[in-house]
Parts: sequence; C-alpha cells; structure tokens
Amino acid sequence: MNALPSALPVPEAAPAIVPSDVSRDPPLTRVSLAYVERRINLYLRFGRPLHELRLDRWRRCASFAPGTVFCRVRWESNDYGTTRWQLMVLQACTPGERMQRIAGIRPGAHLLLCAEGEAAVQAVLQRIDAIEALAIDPADAAPAYWRTLGNRLAARQPLPAYGAERHVAWLRGEALR
Repeated sequence: MNALPSALPVPEAAPAIVPSDVSRDPPLTRVSLAYVERRINLYLRFGRPLHELRLDRWRRCASFAPGTVFCRVRWESNDYGTTRWQLMVLQACTPGERMQRIAGIRPGAHLLLCAEGEAAVQAVLQRIDAIEALAIDPADAAPAYWRTLGNRLAARQPLPAYGAERHVAWLRGEALR
C-alpha cells in the first residue's frame, strides 16, 4: 500500500545564478563632500580614495577601500560667522563589521578621532602638519595614534606627538600580520 520505490531519484541542484550586476569587489565606503562658498565646506584633509565622483558643481563623492584611514573636515557658517568646526579621522570598514553610523558616510566607518570646535580642530590640524613634516602620509599613521589623540583631546590633556620611531614600530607590527 505504501510501497515506495527503493531508490528515489535525487533532483539535481540548480546551478547558482549570480546576477550580473553583483560585483566581486569589496564594498566601498562612500564619503559625501560639498562646497558652497561662505556656507559649507566638507573636504578630505588626507586619505587616498579609490575614485571620486563629481555629482555637480557643489558636491562630490569619494570612495574608500576597507581599512583605509582618511580625515574629513566640516566647516559651516551663516551670515554671522562660523557656526561649526568638525574634524573626524575615520577608518573604512566592510558592512559586516561593527561601525559607527555617521551622516554623509555610507555605510559607516570606525571613528578614530572626533574634534569639535575651532580650537580642537586647529590643534589636530597642527598634529597632521607635523606628521607630514616627517615625510609620513597621515593616512599611513597608526590608527592607535589617532585614537590616543582623540582621547587626549577629549580629556583636555597634552596631545602626543607622532614620531618616526613610533611610525617604524607600527610598520614592523603590521609586517608581522
């Protein structure tokens, strides 16, 4: 009555269909940049985007690979003067990682340093200039340095310098990975 054939035919697995618009490239972090004279200036202070897309006269979008460190500066003003100074040092990450959601940065990034206010931003810009004076690209500096700088800034402690010996130690540690 309930006789089943001893060997049931096994259906063959359908081949995996991958849409042609899906890329095998790693997902990029997109950073919105803008410039409106005497109103807003969102720009990159350092970082090496894979490519930049000019959207219109005032807006651009820069794309970064996972792991890339970059710095975005935001300056805003109104008819009465400057209303906002902000500097962020960020590290691009992949969508599966933990990250901070930040306006204008999709899907998000690791926030290494955030400086708010003219005095704090100017202090960090001086540190960036000092790193460049050592012939070191700030994007290649140790992420731990940016975190330390941000913590010291928040605690209103003296800001540490980034020296060539610290950079060499960072590079040697990365070579061991």
